[in-house]
Amino acid sequence: MSQKKTETGTGGLENIVAGVRRDRELREKTYRERALKLFPHVCGKCGREFTGRKLKELTVHHRDHDHENNPPDGSNWELLCMYCHDNEHSRHLDAEWYGAETPGGEQQLSSVHKPFEGLEALLKIKKPPLP
Repeated sequence: MSQKKTETGTGGLENIVAGVRRDRELREKTYRERALKLFPHVCGKCGREFTGRKLKELTVHHRDHDHENNPPDGSNWELLCMYCHDNEHSRHLDAEWYGAETPGGEQQLSSVHKPFEGLEALLKIKKPPLP
């Protein structure tokens, strides 16, 4: 009898996990379908166009990286090919680890070491000629 309870308990957990996955997939399909209706089938980064069977390579990217933020007008989405989408998320993770870029496009330097500081003074010192 205890085996039936264990199997039912495990089965219940599996059903819950399966239900959560099914809901997530349904939600993703819903906003993906809406995004495909709203936007042209072109990658927002590289400009590659997608038609037919290749359309599955076009993904919906959430600009604010919040997958629950799905406004009906699609203002938080952009269509990216799977390569540009991976690149965008890698850039986001790199920014978290190494610091964000400055508005000028250059990354802020975290080091203040100046290896050639004082080199000019050393070059100005005249050494006596070798015999």
